[in-house]
Amino acid sequence: MPLRPDGDGRIEPTPAVLRDRHLPTKDLLPPPSDGRYAATVNAVPATVLARSTWQAACPVKAADLRYLTMSFWGFDEKAHTGEMLVNASVANAVTRVFGELFAARFPIEEMRVTSPAELDAPPTGDGNNTSAFVCRPVRGQQNWSAHAYGLALDLNPFCNPYTKADLVLPELATAYLDRSWRRPGMVLAGDATVRDFAAIGWSWGGAWSSPTDRMHFTATGG
Repeated sequence: MPLRPDGDGRIEPTPAVLRDRHLPTKDLLPPPSDGRYAATVNAVPATVLARSTWQAACPVKAADLRYLTMSFWGFDEKAHTGEMLVNASVANAVTRVFGELFAARFPIEEMRVTSPAELDAPPTGDGNNTSAFVCRPVRGQQNWSAHAYGLALDLNPFCNPYTKADLVLPELATAYLDRSWRRPGMVLAGDATVRDFAAIGWSWGGAWSSPTDRMHFTATGG
């Protein structure tokens, strides 16, 4: 999509098909066979590390990350299995929270490890991947993001956009700025999702004023 002077995509109206987003999930891992929640916590396989954004310059050692697989409900009302990289110190707590989301049938469109190509790819403005570890700085700053330590995650970004002044990310998600129109996959102040993360000591970026980061949950407050 066309770029703004700051390098982000130009903000454009949300396409009609995405105003109440219900896209099906493409399975990357086998779905749970019995429809029940299942999670695994393991050291990061070399093949997964190689396709992630981790590199030697990252502020966390590869040995201090964990590879999670977790069941989730898609917008297609089917159970799927997702993957995520997080800091080892929060791995078990994160799997518990996603167990609560699964029990509540909170829909998630996709859950996969972020690739290096995605960091430099031109913006499409329509991303909705739920992910945690991404080796990158805080947006607009030089210091490392909590994501770079595996201590933050973004949940359904399209349904829960980031805003700061006139910037909206993802760029096509402007329809989801209307938080009075409650649609599946949204996170709202005081709801069960916010409470589930608060129970493990994580805070919600949707409570911030500038930026307002509705997709963002963090163990560090940043």
